Parts: sequence; C-alpha cells; structure tokens
Amino acid sequence: MIISERKPLDEIRKIVEPLQRFFLIGCGACATVCKSGGEEEVFQLQEWLIDQGKEVTGSVVIDEACHLPRTGRDLRHHKSAVQEADALLVLACGGGVQSVSSQTEKMVIGGLNSVFLGNVKRFGQYEEKCSLCGECILNETAGICPVTTCAKGLLNGPCGGMEDGRCEIDSELDCAWHLIYERLKQQNRPGVFARRVPAKAWSKSCKPGRHQLKNTGR
Repeated sequence: MIISERKPLDEIRKIVEPLQRFFLIGCGACATVCKSGGEEEVFQLQEWLIDQGKEVTGSVVIDEACHLPRTGRDLRHHKSAVQEADALLVLACGGGVQSVSSQTEKMVIGGLNSVFLGNVKRFGQYEEKCSLCGECILNETAGICPVTTCAKGLLNGPCGGMEDGRCEIDSELDCAWHLIYERLKQQNRPGVFARRVPAKAWSKSCKPGRHQLKNTGR
C-alpha cells in the first residue's frame, strides 16, 4: 500500500490562491486506508476551500486512482463538473495524480505527499518493508528484506555496530540481520548465509518501471 499524507494547508493555499473553481478527486484504495484521500478527507477539503472563498464544482472518489482506464471513465462521467473547474485537486498518491493529469488538459494539483510503500501494523500505523528494488532475495532471508529493514541496506550480514540485536543507527530498531539469522536458525536452514550475495543490480529498478504480464500459455 502506498502511504501518503496531506500536504500542509499553507502549501495548498499558495497553489490554489489564483484559482477559483475546483473539482476534487479522492482515491478509494490506499489514500482511503491512510485517511488522507477518502470521502471524509475530500469533504473536509471541500469545506476548507469554501472557507477560503473558493467554489467546488463536484467531486469523485475513484476506486483506484492509479488505474488509468478507470480514472478516465470516472472523469468522463463528471465531464460537466470537470469542465467548469479551473483545476482538479487530487487527494491520491503521485501515481493517482499522474493518472488524472494524463486524462485531462486541465491543471491538476496534488494534495498529498507520497511517503513510502508500507505495511499496516495497526490502524493509523504503517511500516516500510519493501523498497521495490526489483531483485528480491526474501526466499533466502526468511521473508525479511535487508535492503529496506537494514538501516544500511547491507546484503551480507550485520555490520560491526550491531549490539544485543539492536541497530547502531537507531537503538529502538531491531537489527534486520539479527532477525534474519534467528528466523533462519528457527527454520533450521542456512538461507542467504550459504552464499555471498553479489552487489545489487540497481539497473533492475531503473525508472520509469514497466511491467507486462507474460503469456502463460493458458
């Protein structure tokens, strides 16, 4: 899930100041779960804009704002309200903002900052577990990603600063490699410790990323 948070209102105020009419867009997926761009947050933004003397021509919460065809469909369903607006204000991650901007010639304003790809720890608390590096070794590290959960991104075991299973960068953090070792030990397998991991091929995470499903023969 993409973790996002609303931009400071002062920042949004400066962007919307020269404009008058806005169409608001939220995301029913990640931004809704993060409480940054669901129906409630879209309504709150609408009320704030009205307090600023602005007009809201309409709004929609797209099921998944990063879904290009779905975004285009929903904007067509609100064509009149979109056309009446000076700009579209989007409460979604950067992917959602770009989906919207690809479907309209109107000015598109992003109201959120995308923070990281996160796992839900509990409601309102999220942790980064994956860096989307394109070269997973999770099968060898007992399902713990050292690229992300190790503060130094080390690929071949803990650094010399680990002490009592804690990270030297932040003593509140467990050392990722200590966790990997203990879990592999519990599973009675050597895992990644049976080899030396070569330097990461960062070319696999070159931007922009593209992926297409392969023909499975079905």
